[in-house]
Amino acid sequence: MSTIALTELLGAPVVEASGGQCGRVREVALTPAEDPSRISTLIVRTRQGDRLLPFSSISSLNGRVRASTALSDWARPQPDGLFLLERDLLDQQIIDVHGRKVVRVNDVDLHPETANGHVQLKIGSVDVGARGAVRRLLKGVVPMPALKMLLEKIPPRLIPWEFVDLIETDPARRVKLRISHDRLARLHPADIADIVEELAPDEREAVFETLDQEVAAEALEEVEPKVKKSIVESLDSERAAEIVEEMDPDAAADLLADLPEERTSEILEVMAPAERDEVAELLGFAETTAAGRMNTEFPAVDSDATVNDAIEALRQFQGGVETVSTIYLVDQHGRLTGAVPLAKLVLASPEDKLSSLTQDPLISCHAGAGEKGVAELFDKYNLLTLPVVDDEGKLTGVITSDDVISLLRAKL
Repeated sequence: MSTIALTELLGAPVVEASGGQCGRVREVALTPAEDPSRISTLIVRTRQGDRLLPFSSISSLNGRVRASTALSDWARPQPDGLFLLERDLLDQQIIDVHGRKVVRVNDVDLHPETANGHVQLKIGSVDVGARGAVRRLLKGVVPMPALKMLLEKIPPRLIPWEFVDLIETDPARRVKLRISHDRLARLHPADIADIVEELAPDEREAVFETLDQEVAAEALEEVEPKVKKSIVESLDSERAAEIVEEMDPDAAADLLADLPEERTSEILEVMAPAERDEVAELLGFAETTAAGRMNTEFPAVDSDATVNDAIEALRQFQGGVETVSTIYLVDQHGRLTGAVPLAKLVLASPEDKLSSLTQDPLISCHAGAGEKGVAELFDKYNLLTLPVVDDEGKLTGVITSDDVISLLRAKL
């Protein structure tokens, strides 16, 4: 059987087992808890009111729906666990994870199959182009043969159903309909950020409520500052704290510094003690200084450590990957004594002392250095990371190249 458009099925006459027409299709429904793509039910408008026609009771689809059971056997609708295609999908914004963008649904292509004498219908794709819009606009206005000829001349813009992520702002319905954003979560954080920025505020909140907190943190760091602030303010304090805890400390501090003081306090209060103390310390520094830009999670080992010690330290390191391009050496008082590029570890023997692999000159900056001085050091020495030291020369943090890029972007 050929593909059936949702808008063609809506309004189609329904014939019961006796052969008499008893109503017309009002809605087409999925039961996501059972199957996220197979149509489970039609809602039929009859003189006695709406009735549920299970798809297992449909024997044929050919311009009309023919049922193998009587109208009296059809239950009244209880749509709590149903996803209704016209109400919940047509004209709605969805996330195209393959194209990495937000699009609007103009129609839905349904693929019929026959099994055990009954028809099955599955969602094949959603139509987000002009073809679906024209079909809906001219349905019932232009004779069907002429409309089909016209539609054949319009190239389709289809998104396979497996690449679609739905947006549901109601938390209760998200749970009932098992709507998650697993497909979206597999994208690069920067792509997720671009998609989120296209959504309305309540839709952004819905997405961040369902994303894994680690993925949400990575994506949030890529979002534009104004949108980032709006998202965090819309979340409850516990959810916001879960996400902020997963962010790099410097990014978390920058974010909280932009929030109202009361909101920042609420989030800090429910954060885990270790992460809270780390972020609170950074909040004490001016954002325009090196200390305000630095990340306090970085790989460092004793000055007398070996290559093998450094490799083990990297295995245990739980910070972001952007800080691991260099291993820092510190003395017993925590003072910075050297820096070893990661590339040198690959070429060295496990027993080699790291002190013999250090990079000269040792470039660092004071915690109070300004943004301009930091950017000039990165430019002059082509740095990937820049260690930050206090008045006593103790290593307190590291500034990464992406921090500098963010700094420069803010100046544009």
